[in-house]
Amino acid sequence: MTQLTLTVPSDLPLLFKMSDDDFAREMQMVLAVKLFDMGKLTSGKAAELAGISRVLFLHLLERYGVAAINLDAKEAKHEVEAARRLTAQ
Repeated sequence: MTQLTLTVPSDLPLLFKMSDDDFAREMQMVLAVKLFDMGKLTSGKAAELAGISRVLFLHLLERYGVAAINLDAKEAKHEVEAARRLTAQ
């Protein structure tokens, strides 16, 4: 993996009541969640970025107010139609 250095105010971890290490892990998770939410990363790649399993990543998304399934209107319509076809058989 490539290492990224991020400069933040030294008191920022204290504002979150976290140690420096916990704050760094949280920021890594926040970045992964945001990139997933924006559709820039798959859940697998976002989990890899966060340093956790995909299942745990998907489970933790609720904590950040992000849906595990992000479908646009066209994709949602397609899924509903596919489900209807399956139930009609």
